[in-house]
Amino acid sequence: MHTAIEPNPILNRLPKHLKQFIKPQNYNEYSAIDQAVWRYVMRKNVNFLSTVAHKSYLDGLKQTGISIDSIPNMYGMNRILKNIGWAAVAVDGFIPPNAFMEFQAYNVLVIASDIRQLEHIEYTPAPDIIHEGAGHAPIIANPEYAEYLRRFGEIGCKAISSAKDYELYEAVRHLSIIKEAPNTSNDAITKAEKKVEYLQENMGEPSEMALIRNLHWWTVEYGLIGTVENPKIYGAGLLSSIGESAWCMTDAVKKLPYNIEATFKDFDITKPQPQLFVTPNFAHLSLILEEFANTMAVRTGGLIGVEKLINSNALGTIELSTGIQISGVFTNVISLKNNPIYVQTTGNTALAYREKELVGHGIKTHPKGFGFPVGKLKGINIAIEDMSPRDLAAYNIFEEKVTTLEFEGGVKVSGEIITGKRNLQGKIILISFKNCTVTHNDTVLFKPEWGHYDMAVGKDIVSAFSGPADLNSFDLITHVPSEKTIQIKKTEKQLKLEALYQQVRDYRLGKNKTISRTKVLEEIIENFPTDWLLAIELYELAHADNERVLCNNILNYLETVKQQKPNLGNLIDDGLSIITNNKSITT
Repeated sequence: MHTAIEPNPILNRLPKHLKQFIKPQNYNEYSAIDQAVWRYVMRKNVNFLSTVAHKSYLDGLKQTGISIDSIPNMYGMNRILKNIGWAAVAVDGFIPPNAFMEFQAYNVLVIASDIRQLEHIEYTPAPDIIHEGAGHAPIIANPEYAEYLRRFGEIGCKAISSAKDYELYEAVRHLSIIKEAPNTSNDAITKAEKKVEYLQENMGEPSEMALIRNLHWWTVEYGLIGTVENPKIYGAGLLSSIGESAWCMTDAVKKLPYNIEATFKDFDITKPQPQLFVTPNFAHLSLILEEFANTMAVRTGGLIGVEKLINSNALGTIELSTGIQISGVFTNVISLKNNPIYVQTTGNTALAYREKELVGHGIKTHPKGFGFPVGKLKGINIAIEDMSPRDLAAYNIFEEKVTTLEFEGGVKVSGEIITGKRNLQGKIILISFKNCTVTHNDTVLFKPEWGHYDMAVGKDIVSAFSGPADLNSFDLITHVPSEKTIQIKKTEKQLKLEALYQQVRDYRLGKNKTISRTKVLEEIIENFPTDWLLAIELYELAHADNERVLCNNILNYLETVKQQKPNLGNLIDDGLSIITNNKSITT
């Protein structure tokens, strides 16, 4: 059964290309074991985090409707989140970084709706609902942090990736999937880890996306706030990891003041982090983000921006000083003295102004690419865009005139002018020619037999960024994940264990008080001799009812499990500690 999503005006604003990543939550597919995993992590986390997390965390649990006892339902989350101007959607594991950022720009929290296996209860490299729902959601109730997250998405989705970034994304996605899947061989995991490691070590010059992802990691995922001497946790990766949230507070993890240098500190998603960064407050996060954004091509443009787009081998946009925007896959640039003088796309190209496609200049008009000169005309101080009607007439830039425009970089455009388009300020942004030839020295860039030549006008490239200017110009509904999260068919034994968990859960919720908890324990001992979490749940009920014999029997069983599986000792002890200390945990 698919769980409906509560109507939310935020979700209604999402463009179609983002909606392709959304999947149903399928709430009924969560087993009682899944619910127990959520409950254990949340009880332990809230108990511990109440002393080490930023105050917004516990406040946010209440405001965002995150329950300690049950996995959050998207329907309920959206009903509550819309009160603070946000929404949540379910996705399948990792999604492409640009899409992830763009969701944030629309105030939408992306939640991987799968939940970690019991065997990975302390930490999983795969995004899951504990990480997203219990980590990210509560903190966005803080207005300053929520605005940082939105702004980060707005800037981050414009970051230009390299061709290698997508290869690394696929490798990390694959690793996270097989690590979380039951029965994956150690050889397969080792092979996947080595591929990720190899790619990370051979990425070359880091792209804008790689750098801004570092900032995202050291703040949104693994950020600390306060002072280096007395930090608090706000990063979702720490808030959702019962292992790392405790470990990061020790002296074993180096604490550094958060500044722009964090941009160049890489991370390894498969290992605990050896150092973390501490921001003095949430406002400081936005200052560093803007400092980094000032280095991005979306704000600097120029030759470097064009080259970044060419290296990305992906759809991007260049904006000229007149405001005209050219969107396509950029493949070539001619430069002179570190300035671009002619830029070329290949394949479908669209022209826009202020993120709205120019009428008659979509991909049907420009299916084979688009080239345009950049700069001023040779020997003329005033740029075309700054010319008055009298200036344009004086330089023969006029309807039905046959003219040759020679640019400072050596590009020549010769043909008969058909018409032009102006922006809202009255500046010429596009001139259309017929019988046109475009050359640079001895190289022919455009021939008359190719049709009309539409010349974008601009003396400078002021911006270059990932994606199209107008989202409607291109078919962006093309994402097919190379690999889906693995759903293993459950064995009869697994289903039997789930049924026992369900009995105990129903008893605790008051749905069925007729079960014999002693018989449940006996069945665990006989058929599932290493399962510890259900025994913890049984102990909580027995302890609450002061059933000493049953409590002792459960404790004896858990001692046996600890001897057989020493690595479970801390998990068992921590679960018992929360119960025996009778700590009140409410949201």
